[in-house]
Amino acid sequence: MSPPLYLASASPRRRELMEAIGLAFGVRPVAIDESPHEGESPASVAVRLAAAKAAAAAAALRDEGIAALVLAADTVVALDGTIFGKPRDGADALAMLKRLAGATHEVITACRLVRGDDGRVAASVTQTRVRFRRWDPRVASWYAATGEPLDKAGAYGIQGRGVFLSEGIEGSWSNVVGLPLEALPALFRDVGDDLYARMEGAERG
Repeated sequence: MSPPLYLASASPRRRELMEAIGLAFGVRPVAIDESPHEGESPASVAVRLAAAKAAAAAAALRDEGIAALVLAADTVVALDGTIFGKPRDGADALAMLKRLAGATHEVITACRLVRGDDGRVAASVTQTRVRFRRWDPRVASWYAATGEPLDKAGAYGIQGRGVFLSEGIEGSWSNVVGLPLEALPALFRDVGDDLYARMEGAERG
């Protein structure tokens, strides 16, 4: 019997993506220090934090007697090596959007899948390039006033009204939202599980 699946994240966007493909899962967010280390690259930050989240959630579930399959992810928005976190307020959001305007930035998501019953681990790193339009203070001010940027790394959501700031993307769209769905089949396979069987089982259930 396959172990139960848990998402180690409080992100509503990751939950929505997993629900959209028909997965049955529980949610077990964990609190960790997400501050980058000095000199750490954006990809290294994402990999380290995804691993820490997965390990912490799997340990907490084990303490409850649950040998679960735990999926964790960490998404970093970066331009020229500078990481853009979540804005503090509307003014900070506008400052971030102005720096991203007219440039192509990277969205990097590291995923970590940990199997609690036998300890197997799989990992992936997905990178997407997002091109932003030239700076338009009217559009940026309108967008910041919607409140949408405030809980999002880089101060925008490509799946919402933030799409009007972009000219296009190269790579995975779901990665920019926060979870590269294309990476999941291989992750599950690498720990001896079957993503498609889980989706089929959820449909029958």
